[in-house]
Amino acid sequence: MMRGTRSGSGVTNEHALRVMNSYRHWTGSLLVEDGSPQTAAERLFLAPLYILSHGVEADPVLNFGSRLALELWEMDWDSFTRMPSRLTAEPMEREVREAFMQAVREKGFVSDYSGVRISGSGARFVIEQATVWNVLDEAGKRCGQAAAFSSYRRLG
Repeated sequence: MMRGTRSGSGVTNEHALRVMNSYRHWTGSLLVEDGSPQTAAERLFLAPLYILSHGVEADPVLNFGSRLALELWEMDWDSFTRMPSRLTAEPMEREVREAFMQAVREKGFVSDYSGVRISGSGARFVIEQATVWNVLDEAGKRCGQAAAFSSYRRLG
């Protein structure tokens, strides 16, 4: 797969590398195992983590979800990547979520975040110990935000 081409999930290697490199930039750790740029999108999509990202639009739209994130939000790739990211949270949680996202924009990244989210079917769950970071392009300009976490718990 060439840089910039799309994987079966729809994400480009370029975007996957930005997500992965930005995580390393902010945290000093690897998000997923390193490998060739040609396999970045596949490694990110198949990672054993819930990973999602959005762009920098006025109302940011999701532009990536790992296989586990798609399963958790009970959505397919096309539906997930057309959804404004604010809709991942319940209406009453959106103001709190936006204040948190502003803090991430200012600080670069925040770890140990928890928050209530809602799936495509309306199931409620709490993401736990998430890291949320600014995604940077090759010039160091913010081009989105991403989140990764390994655990959640369902709410009644």
